[in-house]
Amino acid sequence: MHPLARLQREAEALGLALHSVEVLHGDDLVLSTTCPPLTVHTPRRAYSVSKTVTALAVGLLAAEGRLGLDDPVVRHFPEHLPVHPWVAATRVRDLLTMRGPHHATTYDRAGRDWVASWFRVEPTHRPGVVFTYDTSGSHVLAALVERLAGTSLTDFLRPRVLDPLGVSDGFRFLTDPEGVSQGGSGLVCSPRDLLRLGRLLRDGGTAGGERLVPADLVQQMTTAQADTSLQGWGAQLTGGYGHLLWLPRGGGWLMFGMGGQLVHADPDRDLVVVVTGDTQVCPTGDHQLIDLLVGELADGWDPDAWDPDAAAAGPTPAPAAALSWPAPRHDPAHARHVVGRWVFRTEHGPVTIDLDLGGDGGTLRREAAGVDGAGGTVVLPLRYGEAVSVDLTGHTELPGHGGPGTVVVTSGWSRPSTLDVRCAVVGDQLATLVLRVVVHPDGPPTVRSWGHGEAVDPTWTFVATGREA
Repeated sequence: MHPLARLQREAEALGLALHSVEVLHGDDLVLSTTCPPLTVHTPRRAYSVSKTVTALAVGLLAAEGRLGLDDPVVRHFPEHLPVHPWVAATRVRDLLTMRGPHHATTYDRAGRDWVASWFRVEPTHRPGVVFTYDTSGSHVLAALVERLAGTSLTDFLRPRVLDPLGVSDGFRFLTDPEGVSQGGSGLVCSPRDLLRLGRLLRDGGTAGGERLVPADLVQQMTTAQADTSLQGWGAQLTGGYGHLLWLPRGGGWLMFGMGGQLVHADPDRDLVVVVTGDTQVCPTGDHQLIDLLVGELADGWDPDAWDPDAAAAGPTPAPAAALSWPAPRHDPAHARHVVGRWVFRTEHGPVTIDLDLGGDGGTLRREAAGVDGAGGTVVLPLRYGEAVSVDLTGHTELPGHGGPGTVVVTSGWSRPSTLDVRCAVVGDQLATLVLRVVVHPDGPPTVRSWGHGEAVDPTWTFVATGREA
């Protein structure tokens, strides 16, 4: 079986959304497929892929002699003194290798002073000793780059790496409340941008015959610096950790962002594989995807192992059917005409749902005040058995939005009296919203609603029977 078909089959079984898959073998793009209306040039959140980009910037600053990897971090942030001795002893190198003094992220994503929290929160252990995954440490490294460079993380990297690679103008970092680039999780870019970065590191820091990154920096980034054998995020991620870069047991290295944003490069196989998607509906979905991508399928990405006709395609991308959005099963025999407005009580406040459903589709309109006034009105267009896309620009009521992005809605009557709706949000935040509406012949409907994504308002997750509004 072609590895893409296997990947699609496993993703479908877990309810995961694959947004794009691209494979570069040598200099040839041998596979490129997306889930319409998304393209390989559509910007979306890359989450912890950000960490590897931050590590690259730190390494370039060190190569320019502007900092040392053994510098105590607090030396560059004297305004936070005094600090705990274990924080004082933490080196830049410790944060690059996830061996800082905190066992988890120190800042509150909804709060302020993200950088200060790393210095202020009491540490749990000595630095430089054990691997503990801490996004706040990477955020401090981004702040360090911006402090020493006197510019944003993106603007520091653009003339050195991004522009020579042809990385898009849409490449950017979201910022924290104080304006610091979110170097641990805030990267927004396109899958093609990720492919270009993956190729740069696969090729040892060169591009088009030009050296952009010192060879010894790439070697440090891609050599095991920390032991990850005790963490439980899937078999492949126990292979080790370089400079904010995973080293899978199956070989090569891996950039890994929440929700299934993956860049896997293997110089020995001369491959770069980029996968983007949203796995958040399944708690272990991204780790299962990784184990498949760089484990069982590792050898299969080489086009020489594919069908001979595909291998003979040469540098032209091999034909591939477009990826499809996860969609509820639809049986037209179960479709119902439903019109009404109901209020549902939830622990976070009332949610009002209007249904205007015909035999082929209709609309679902949802209103909620939200937590701290973060709600609003959402109108989801429904066409049973089809994917409907809506431009997100200006729609601040959906998770993390108001800027450009896309929402894709799929729906269907999966069984008698049961309408299932799935809404994918792609942009500065990734989210999947799932609703099941069970229509009762003698009273208001019952709704089970789930919201998957770090920026989803809590009112999206509830189960309740409504009352007429």
